[in-house]
Amino acid sequence: MRTVTFLPSYHKIEAPRGTTILDAAQRAGINMNVVCGGIGKCGKCVVYVQSGKAEFDKQKFGRFFTDDELKKGACLACVTTIQGDLQVIIPESTLIQEQKILVEGTEMEIEFHPSVKKYYVELQPPTLADPSPDLSRLLWGIQKRGGPVAEKMYAPLEVMRKIPALLRHSDWKVTGTIALVPGGYRLIDIQENDTSQRLYGAAVDLGSTTVVAYLWDLITGKIAAVASNYNKQISCGEDILARVNYAQKNGIAKLQSLAVESINAALTSGANSAGIDREDIYEVVVAGNTVMTHMMLGIDPAYIIKEPYVPVVQRALSVAAARIGITCNDNCGLFAFPAVSDFIGGDIIADILACGMSEKENISLLVDIGTNFEVVLGNNEWMFSCAGAAGPALEGGEVLFGMRANPGAIDKITIDPVTLKPTYSTINCIKPKGITGSGLIDILAELLSAGVIDRTGRINTEYEDFRIRTGTHFPEYVIAFAKETDIGKDIVITENDIKNLIMSKASIHAACVTLMNEASISRVDIDTIYFAGAFGNYINKKNATVVGLIPEIDIDRIKNIGNGAVAGANLALINRRQRKLLDGIAGRIAYIELNAEPSFMDEYTSSAFLPHTDLSLFPRVQAMLDSLREKKEET
Repeated sequence: MRTVTFLPSYHKIEAPRGTTILDAAQRAGINMNVVCGGIGKCGKCVVYVQSGKAEFDKQKFGRFFTDDELKKGACLACVTTIQGDLQVIIPESTLIQEQKILVEGTEMEIEFHPSVKKYYVELQPPTLADPSPDLSRLLWGIQKRGGPVAEKMYAPLEVMRKIPALLRHSDWKVTGTIALVPGGYRLIDIQENDTSQRLYGAAVDLGSTTVVAYLWDLITGKIAAVASNYNKQISCGEDILARVNYAQKNGIAKLQSLAVESINAALTSGANSAGIDREDIYEVVVAGNTVMTHMMLGIDPAYIIKEPYVPVVQRALSVAAARIGITCNDNCGLFAFPAVSDFIGGDIIADILACGMSEKENISLLVDIGTNFEVVLGNNEWMFSCAGAAGPALEGGEVLFGMRANPGAIDKITIDPVTLKPTYSTINCIKPKGITGSGLIDILAELLSAGVIDRTGRINTEYEDFRIRTGTHFPEYVIAFAKETDIGKDIVITENDIKNLIMSKASIHAACVTLMNEASISRVDIDTIYFAGAFGNYINKKNATVVGLIPEIDIDRIKNIGNGAVAGANLALINRRQRKLLDGIAGRIAYIELNAEPSFMDEYTSSAFLPHTDLSLFPRVQAMLDSLREKKEET
């Protein structure tokens, strides 16, 4: 065993020779940025070996560093193996930091029909003349207060055990909580005296990166609190595939525990901010992708990523929250959204519910982009869906200065077409540290519009401007010089970064076109394009069209629905009638496996240009490029 000391925190851990520094750090409870899943592609897990012996392939991975950085011991934690006792410095920028988490969903009118209600009753005690059983007496009392018919309500054993003593101790003044569950109306709790005004529910977006929770007052129908935090599973891998592989090696228990811890942390934060006792939370509705839902429930997801990619369950599920470790009321129920396939999960069903596309006659296109992307096309009669790997480029991976939406990330940028001077904004308005996904789309569009890059993504090095130069490995454009940044080095976009971005956007556009071909429609038949998720919420709609991320339609018909997953979960929480739609929506969606679709690769190849090989599909972009060419010819 070798001793590894992580600085500046002085965490120490014993690790076998040959273990990667990343694995050792994760075992020590240190969470690093590992956008690519730990395969040496994103260059985000930078550490410095201060002393000791480690093995790092500089020839293969040295492109991420300058010669001076390599001399100081810079390496990638995920591909550097421990050979002896080590002291390793972890820069702050390598650690997972506070992220700008999208908590808002689309604004909508929500009819208030919760599944859980409380009824305060004052009962007459039994007598020889009226020896009715305690349970019957209680249920009749609830019926008289406007509750369901007594004969249609039932009580689980654990609640019945509480009834006799509690009724008598409270002088027959109690509050019963009734939930509508798949088996009917269920008495899920009984409390002394009048607690009828303390009734809450939670709607949760269980994302692979973040968890967002809305706490609702189920008496008033108002939001009581909103909370968010990282999904603690990040320590086991950045993406879904990495986590499934982790589960296969180490078992599902830890991943299940981390998912529940993440939900509990969000619920605790929200409850504390609103002054709510978590014992008064009686229902939790969760929308997550197929793998995340399986992991939350402790169901092995191994076969989801193996051909023929079969989940264990796809239908909506109702279980006792306590059975999986969610700490609310002892009898709190948990409702999990249904899925369509391996990668079209409950989060996408929630998106569809939130934007209402499944109820509309006009055709809509829904696009949700992260490390993976999901696309749904259709209306109230039919829907097609597909999913694929967007590549980590759009989340900052495989881009030299790409980063998540952390403080200091450039999120918006424009470039003067004459001077080539950039104007940008950063998250929290501090000096730039890198570029987030929405900023990368801006850069791509702005460089194309300014003529700095051609439609293949090649940088015009003949341009006489000090911001355009030949870098260590590739031509590059300087966005911010070292003196302007928070990292003490120039922030640039390289030609290789641009090609990676084009490959990522090509996958998404090709998926959209594949579904359109399947439905025998063209872009002119699409009434609305919905962007869901954080990436889509902050993206510039015009620039998304300029680079060919999505089919070209009128900009005012491109809409951001924000965090559609939590918006859909909110709907299902406070309007029980919406839940009846969910399995029907999921059952109506036809899933297209892109790997088995012969035309997809042809569409991908055609989309691997800015915006596309066929400019007639992007008439507005074509007009802009023609105007640019004419101006150049005039000068």
